[in-house]
Amino acid sequence: MKKVHIIDHPLAQAILTSLRDKNTHQIEFRKGLVELGRIIGYEIVRSMDIQETYVETPLGVKAKGVKIPDLEHVVIIQILRAAMPMAEGLVKIFERARMGVISARRVEESHTKGSLSFEIESTYVRVPKIFPEDILIIADPMLATGSTIATILRNVSTKGTPKRKIIASVIATNYGIERVHKEDNSAEIYTVAVDPEINEDGYIVPGLGDAGDRAFGEP
Repeated sequence: MKKVHIIDHPLAQAILTSLRDKNTHQIEFRKGLVELGRIIGYEIVRSMDIQETYVETPLGVKAKGVKIPDLEHVVIIQILRAAMPMAEGLVKIFERARMGVISARRVEESHTKGSLSFEIESTYVRVPKIFPEDILIIADPMLATGSTIATILRNVSTKGTPKRKIIASVIATNYGIERVHKEDNSAEIYTVAVDPEINEDGYIVPGLGDAGDRAFGEP
């Protein structure tokens, strides 16, 4: 199975362009993250197993169709706080998903300027039990150095082993992708763009700034 899925749908790319714009205000930015969560959800569904089925229409005629059993076995983990709007969009697609929440922040004082190594502090972990038939989706808008996602993957591994592990992001970097796959080579990554650079402060360039601050109204 392909490990990195870049969503090149024109609508997703147009929303990303708006999110990159420094003049996009808080509400529009947050709504954009919600919409991208929904689009990423649709793309994930495309990769799910389907089963053939038949239903009877109101005309008394049988019609051939499909059902998607995986929709009953989705676990969404949102990383506070930047992932909250994305998770909202994902839940619009995966309405029956079980939800988990993990807080994670970079410990800035642990960072040496120019280094891509960050200590991650995680003080709140509420994750449901994970079963072998589950599809685990971890939502985080920015996959920069991969330190946060690697930490989260270690946290959730104590809850069980799912059928699939999916990282849902808006922007990723090659460095972050490699870091995630070093931690867990089975993880799949869905993203709208892969940007070329991480600056000395650990931010994606050109990126879109701090997604959490922009979504929740901080400078």
